[in-house]
Amino acid sequence: MALGRPRGRSVAASSFFRAGLFVSLLLFLGCRGNLSEEPPVHLNPNMDNVARYDPQEPSRFFEDERAMRPEVPGTVARGSLKSDSHLFRGKGPDGQPAATLPVDLSRELLLRGRARYDIYCTPCHGGAGMGDGIVVKKGLLPPPSFHDDRIRAMPVGQIFDVISRGVRNMPPYGPQIPVRDRWAIIGYVRALQAGRTASIEDVPADIAASKGWKKP
Repeated sequence: MALGRPRGRSVAASSFFRAGLFVSLLLFLGCRGNLSEEPPVHLNPNMDNVARYDPQEPSRFFEDERAMRPEVPGTVARGSLKSDSHLFRGKGPDGQPAATLPVDLSRELLLRGRARYDIYCTPCHGGAGMGDGIVVKKGLLPPPSFHDDRIRAMPVGQIFDVISRGVRNMPPYGPQIPVRDRWAIIGYVRALQAGRTASIEDVPADIAASKGWKKP
């Protein structure tokens, strides 16, 4: 008598195979891409409705009844420490107004300074820094000329402070003009001042020769 597989086990395996095939067919038919207006089934719906506050919305949870929390005192955003006192405040190591620019003086800087000067400074100070801008001609009190001895002797750090914080009739321009643009304007103002008093001796010999300039 030959030994073979038990008939009951073969029938069970065949039934299991048919059941698996049937389930696979149902899954295939259920993923044909048809649209449904029924909401999807959420197996974990605990994040569907989260209690939150809109901007500027009041809240009774906090003592000041404000949902938006203020910054922790003394907190500084990453990259906003502004530890360079020379660059950001125009102060030298001794806390006095700096006498030098904290940026490299270059042609690009002066061109940038001229562009920013034309936008922010020309209306009052005039194109040449004489204090005869268009608003002065309309009745505004004239600012001092950049070519006055007092202004010429003023440290660049003090000019930076005046631009940033304002003085007398001049409003503060710190919020409008970025830090490096303020220094670019100062560089251009110094160029305007130098242009009023410079002589042929101040021009490099190679540049003077290329322009055909000669000493009188």
